[in-house]
Amino acid sequence: MKTISRTELLGTLEQRVEKHITQCITVFQNLSDEKLLKPAVDGGWSIAQCLEHLNSYGRYYLPAIQRAILHPSGNGSNQKFTSGWLGNYFTRMMEPGTSAKKYRSPKNHVPVPQLDAQAVVAEFIQQQEQMIQYLRTAKAIDISATRVPISLSKWIRLKLGDTFCFVIAHNERHLQQAKRLLMKKDVDAPAV
Repeated sequence: MKTISRTELLGTLEQRVEKHITQCITVFQNLSDEKLLKPAVDGGWSIAQCLEHLNSYGRYYLPAIQRAILHPSGNGSNQKFTSGWLGNYFTRMMEPGTSAKKYRSPKNHVPVPQLDAQAVVAEFIQQQEQMIQYLRTAKAIDISATRVPISLSKWIRLKLGDTFCFVIAHNERHLQQAKRLLMKKDVDAPAV
């Protein structure tokens, strides 16, 4: 577990979220409902379901992060961040490229097939804009001492910095999944 400056970590995470917003706007926002809702050839989630899965996590983590930011621990003088072992483990599990293993989603985070696809995309973009605001606000607080309960158990609390890392890595993982679906659909589509 390496130590990094709080400003550097939050700045890097903000850049990743900006990239997620840009990808969502340029790749998914103007797709038809048909393309967004088409299930994967292997029976997996559609693009809209990938994004709705992320939205369901955002609906939990964004308010939890907001509460943590509004009631921080420490005085903000700690300019360094070192990931905790559990936060580091969860982030590494979700970080694309570090684990090819597929994980089962908890039932409350499994999206239904029929969705309002455009509303799902809009909510994801809105959530990412909110995440950027929280990342910017967090530059003034101690992201090591401030804790956030995880979605699986309110008794397990991660450092705020680890929570940001986990949620953003999880977003990246499923955005890549959604982009792969789009590429497969284009390749598998019959020639006109």
